[in-house]
This record gives sequence, structure tokens and C-alpha cells, in this order.
Amino acid sequence: MLSKGNKILIDAKIQRICDARVPEHIRDKVRLLHRWRGNTITLIETRPYFQDHSRWTECPIAKFTYTPATKKWTLYCPNRNGAFRLYGEIKPVADIQALLDEVNRDATHIFWG
Repeated sequence: MLSKGNKILIDAKIQRICDARVPEHIRDKVRLLHRWRGNTITLIETRPYFQDHSRWTECPIAKFTYTPATKKWTLYCPNRNGAFRLYGEIKPVADIQALLDEVNRDATHIFWG
């Protein structure tokens, strides 16, 4: 199980990526956020809904899952329908930073297009 302290550190790492990818002056048009569910983090891009700008749509970017038994993180990417599949370009790792770097670099163009 991840400690609260570890989750806070991971939150900060992800927030730095989100802040760097979306300039402040366009955050009313696009936002990056992440959500925890158990030991899984989903990175999400949100934009105003085209017919109702008071509502925001969500598009999954990546999913990171921590497995306590192995103490490793695994990276998943969305398919065209938004379902996640294993991202095969990098093996599970102990430090989530390697996976965050992989998503940010996006050599395969599967995360950011």
C-alpha cells in the first residue's frame, strides 16, 4: 500500500507535468488533472463541451497502477474507445518518475497525439 506521504510526492510530480504542458493563459480552454482510485492514477485532459461551455468533457491520457506485491508501477495507454491497455514500450518500474517521463516524452505519440 502506498503511504499518504508517497501519494503527496507523486501528486506533486504529476502536477508539475500538468502545469508545464498547459500554459496558464489557456487553462480556461484545456486542463490536465489526475485522479486516484486505490493504487491507480488516471491522467485526464478536460475541455469545455462544445455545446455547453459550462460543462467539461474528459479524455483519458494515461493510467499508472501500483502493485504492492511487486512494489512496481505499470503504465497503461487508452485505445480509441478510451479503454486502457498495457503500454508495452516500458516495463513496470519501482519509481513512477520513469513512467511520467515516458508519457511526457511520448515517443510513440499515443498519449498526446
